[in-house]
Amino acid sequence: MLKAILWDMDGVVADTEEAHLLAWRQFLAEQGRSVTAEQFATTFGMANPAILRQWFGDALRAEDIHSWSARKEALFRTFVPTHVRALPGAREWLRWGRERGYRQAIASSGEMANIVAVVAALEIGNQFDALVSGAFLPRSKPDPAVFLQGAAALGVAPEECLVVEDGIVGVEAARRAGMRCLALTTTHPAEKLAGADLIVHDLNALSEELVDALFA
Repeated sequence: MLKAILWDMDGVVADTEEAHLLAWRQFLAEQGRSVTAEQFATTFGMANPAILRQWFGDALRAEDIHSWSARKEALFRTFVPTHVRALPGAREWLRWGRERGYRQAIASSGEMANIVAVVAALEIGNQFDALVSGAFLPRSKPDPAVFLQGAAALGVAPEECLVVEDGIVGVEAARRAGMRCLALTTTHPAEKLAGADLIVHDLNALSEELVDALFA
């Protein structure tokens, strides 16, 4: 029986792509570099260390990766109030989950400060019982740790959770956690999300009957 919904944030609840692009552009300008939208698109969804090594080389020092990542994320948060929006259907389905009595959490790989900033900017904090960040967990998606931590925070068993994801590694993480997964094709084509239990274009294409059928 469905008791809880775990929501990924970027590409599911919120469109954060433009804010991330602007943050990277400002950070790189500070380093005397630049990036086009096309170059940025090839890195969207990658972790900061991998992006920095791609642009600055594998010889980059660990302390530089740490400080530069922190600077980029701080810049991202300055763009959140003006350049992040709720994705189609997100507000309506969050309200639906709350009205149905399901426990709800954000379960994202992003930093907690970023999660808090986005939730505050979109004014959706009252829809969640917990905010869970996987940024400092020992292993990232596709490891299921962030989702298992989300279930524990909500006091429910993994098999009672529905994960809403848009990422390939996120779908795999939900599967490894023993949770049912709804995947949105907001970031990747359906064929790359084949491990999900249900795939729809976006939340506007979802229906109560489809959700209920996942736990029938």
